[in-house]
Amino acid sequence: MDAQLSSNEINVAREVLQDYAPAQYALDVLQKHNGNCDTSVDELWMNQNGLMVMSEGKSLWQSTLKVLRQELCGDDGFRSQLKEYTKNPGSTSLLTGLIVSLVGVASSYGVPIDPAIATVVVLYILKIGLNIFCDYTDPVSDKAATLLLSDQ
Repeated sequence: MDAQLSSNEINVAREVLQDYAPAQYALDVLQKHNGNCDTSVDELWMNQNGLMVMSEGKSLWQSTLKVLRQELCGDDGFRSQLKEYTKNPGSTSLLTGLIVSLVGVASSYGVPIDPAIATVVVLYILKIGLNIFCDYTDPVSDKAATLLLSDQ
């Protein structure tokens, strides 16, 4: 699944979160990377924590989503907050609350996450929907896809 936010999605979020500095910082980085969540999270992480060496083929973005998926998908509080926001998508307090909630849920499970990175994750979840986020697994590699198709 493409981890890309459109310019319009970034601009709408910028308006809604205009008074939340961590979100504005995240949105600036997203805009710099043309809405690419993967490279934006890499930059946000590096600016906060310094350079991180990942194994070849590993992505900080995918690793973050994998860990958060395990924690968020079973959290009824986060799920209900997300549902409330989707009913009122212009609400600054509800969107800020979602970001703060994600930081809190992640931290309570030992996953310290910066509010700027949480902003990117929340916007991504809002884009694709929580059900898809919770059911989504790593994309099938081209080789595996070829093997699957040849078995049919």
